[in-house]
Amino acid sequence: MTAKKVLIVGAGLGGLATALRLRRRGYEVEMVEMYRQAGGRLNQLTSGGFTFDMAPTFFSMSYHFDEFVRDAGIEMPFRFVQIDPLYRVNFRGKDRWYTVYRDLDRLAGQFEDIEPGFRERMGRFLASSGVLFDDVEKGVLSKNFMSLPDFMVQMTRLPVKHVPKVMRSVWSEMSRYFTSYEVRVIFSLVSFFLGATPFDTPAVYTLLSYTEMVHDGYHNVDGGMYRIVEGLLRAAEKSGIKINYNVTICGFDGPGRRNRAFIDTDGRRWEGDIFVVNADAAMFRGRVFRRPAFTDEKLDRMQWTLAPLTMYLGVKGKMDNIHHHNYFLGDRDYESYSKGIFRNKVSLEKPYYYVNANAIFNPQSAPVGCENLFILVPVPDLRFKPDWSDRERIADAVIRDLSARTGHNIEANLMTRVVLDPVDWQNMFGLYRGSGLGLGHKMTQVGGFRPSNRDEVFSNVWYTGASTIPGTGLPMVIISSKLTVQRIENEAATI
Repeated sequence: MTAKKVLIVGAGLGGLATALRLRRRGYEVEMVEMYRQAGGRLNQLTSGGFTFDMAPTFFSMSYHFDEFVRDAGIEMPFRFVQIDPLYRVNFRGKDRWYTVYRDLDRLAGQFEDIEPGFRERMGRFLASSGVLFDDVEKGVLSKNFMSLPDFMVQMTRLPVKHVPKVMRSVWSEMSRYFTSYEVRVIFSLVSFFLGATPFDTPAVYTLLSYTEMVHDGYHNVDGGMYRIVEGLLRAAEKSGIKINYNVTICGFDGPGRRNRAFIDTDGRRWEGDIFVVNADAAMFRGRVFRRPAFTDEKLDRMQWTLAPLTMYLGVKGKMDNIHHHNYFLGDRDYESYSKGIFRNKVSLEKPYYYVNANAIFNPQSAPVGCENLFILVPVPDLRFKPDWSDRERIADAVIRDLSARTGHNIEANLMTRVVLDPVDWQNMFGLYRGSGLGLGHKMTQVGGFRPSNRDEVFSNVWYTGASTIPGTGLPMVIISSKLTVQRIENEAATI
C-alpha cells in the first residue's frame, strides 16, 4: 500500500516537529518554506564574524522535547543548558541591579529590603501558581478540542478556585501578594514572554512564574538556540523528508471538502493527500483560503502580540555589568507605558527592552574578547505604526541608553550592527502585521476560542504552531505538533 503524502507549509519548529512525528508513522512528508532557511522565528543571523539567535533565547518545560524525540524515534540532537540565575533587571535612573535566582533564600536577599517578608510572600504565590499550573497543563494544554462546546465542557472540569484568575490580570494577581512596585514589575515580566503586558494578560498566566522559579526553570542550548533547528534538519534529512525553500503559498485547489494542492507565487502546484499548515492559522485562513471569518478587517479586531524591533550588535570588549538575560525597564511609568505601547502612544526613544548576551554561555558566537548582543524592543504592530523610517534613530537611542547603564561605550566599539523592524519580520516569516508571537492570549482567544488545529472546511487540512492550540512559545509549539498528529491519526480515515 502506498504511503499517504503529507505536505507541510512552513518549516518552523512546529512544522519540523510535526514532520518528524508523521514520518515515524510511515507517512511520506514534504515541506515548503517561504524563507531561505528553516526555523521560522527560531532562526539564526550571521554578520561580521558574529552568530546571533534571531528571536527565542531560552525556553521552559524541556520535558516536552523529551516526549517529542521519543515519539519521533530520534535521538536528542542538542544539549540543554539550565540557566541560573534566570535574568537581571535594571530600572532607568537606578544604579541597582536585581538578579533573579531560582533559590528562594538567595532570591529573598535581593528583595527583602523593599518587600519585607518577601520569602514567605513568594512562597505563597508560587504555591498558588503551582496548583494552577498542574491543573491547566493536564486539563487544557495537553488536550485537543473538537469544538468550542467541547472546550467549554473541559473548562468546567477545572477547579472552581481558579475562576478568579480568569477574571483578574497578572498585575492584579501580583498586587495581591506583593506591595513593592519593583517586585510587582519584575515578576510580572512573564507577560512579555507572551507578547503582551501584565495589565492585559489574564492571571492564569502567572503559572509561568511557577515554570521559571520552581518547575523546570529556563534552558538554553549548548552552541545556541539554532542548534535545535540544525538537529531537527539532520533528523529530517536522515528520514527522507524533503524541504523546499523560498516557496510562498498564495492559493489552493480545493473544490468541495478536500484540498488537492496549494499554489505558490510562481504558479507551481504542491500536492498531497494530507496538508498541515505551520503558517499563522488565522492569517492563512484569511489570505490563502479567503474565509469570510478571517478577513484582514476581522483579524485587525483581534488581539495580536506586540511586534519586535530587534538589534544584533557585535561589540568589541567584554561587558562586566551584564548577564546572559537582562531587562532594562523605565522608572515608575510601568502601567502607562504598558497600556500605551500597543497603540503607539509612548516614546520609543525611551523604551523597555531585553538584552541577550549569548557569548557568555556560547563563546563561539563571537570573536575572542567580544560581546554578542541581541536586543529586543517590544513595539506596536503595523496596524498602529506602519512607518518604520525612524528605526535607526530608535536603535541609536537604545544603544546610548544601554551604554550609559552598563558603562561600556557600545557605539564606539561596534563591529557589526543589524536592525530589523516589524516590516522585516512580516516579510521574512509571514507574521501578521509584524506581530511577534501571533494571536494574543486573552481569554476569548485561548483553547477552543483559538483557531482550530483542524480546518473547518477541508477534511484533509490541519494546522500547527503558535496561533492555534495551545499557544505561543517553544514548548507550546512542540505540544501543538503532538496534538495535530493525534488528530491526523484519529481523523485521517474520515477524509
